[in-house]
Amino acid sequence: MSGFAFHVSRDGKPTKYDIKDALKPRSGFVWVHLSTNNDHAQDWLTNAAKLDDYLVEALTATETRPRCEQFGEGALLNLRGRSEDQLASSDPLASVRIWAMGGRVISITRKKLTAIDHVEKCLKEGRVRDPGDLITEFATAITADLDPDVADLGDDLDECETQLDQDRIFELRHTVTRVRAQSIGYRRFLAPQRTALEKLATLPVAWLGDDDRTHLSAAADRAARMAEELESIRERSALMHEALTDLRAEQIDQRALIISIVAMIFLPLTFLTGLYGMNVRGLWLADQPWAFDAIVGICVLTAVGVTTYFVRRHWLRG
Repeated sequence: MSGFAFHVSRDGKPTKYDIKDALKPRSGFVWVHLSTNNDHAQDWLTNAAKLDDYLVEALTATETRPRCEQFGEGALLNLRGRSEDQLASSDPLASVRIWAMGGRVISITRKKLTAIDHVEKCLKEGRVRDPGDLITEFATAITADLDPDVADLGDDLDECETQLDQDRIFELRHTVTRVRAQSIGYRRFLAPQRTALEKLATLPVAWLGDDDRTHLSAAADRAARMAEELESIRERSALMHEALTDLRAEQIDQRALIISIVAMIFLPLTFLTGLYGMNVRGLWLADQPWAFDAIVGICVLTAVGVTTYFVRRHWLRG
């Protein structure tokens, strides 16, 4: 089991401790962060942190969705944010599970959360003085870290829309599919994350100050805006995919038309050459020495006549 623990004094000075010594009685508050994929976290939460079985199960669950629940004077919070680790396309955001109460915050991740470094930096700089500040930094860092990614998805789709061309259909379809899948994956968690942050901001707990509630509400609004943007990106991606499908169908139709016209041009020529290719008597001009030139001339005139007809009907570009 890996992780770290900080004790923050009342004046905001952080001190790093080993996890096994983190929960010794001290003034101020303690932040313990565990990064684990095994059962050691359950053992520590049960025997060292003395948490209820329900909380231990919630903090170590394999799959979680953003939520917020109050238990006494404490709050269980699940959030989702970006990770530098490779994640499945259906689950593109890593989770952080947080148990917060007066004097103590415990957070657990299975994948490295990008926002953890920012929160740790804020704590070391003395900007975190209580559990409310720490939770606020988590919410703010996660939403701020996701915002550029959401904006990039919109920019990628804008670029596809401006470069709509038959010669780039496959490349554009690949980009649109990626953007749509990623936007769906993000929105799956951002919508409930907004609800979780809004609920946390209204919890009647003493360790959340008015400024903390204001910042949590701002993070919830930012999550709501990103969820709305992702919904717009998803709808635009669907329309863009339909436009590319229509463009591809039009491209196939144009090529099929050209093939059909070429076949129509050579159809009478094939008939004529096939007819004069028969080894029988009685064919017109069969005994004339200039018959070959005449037949070639007739074929040329026929091809020119059929082509001219198609051009005048605008089936070919003249």
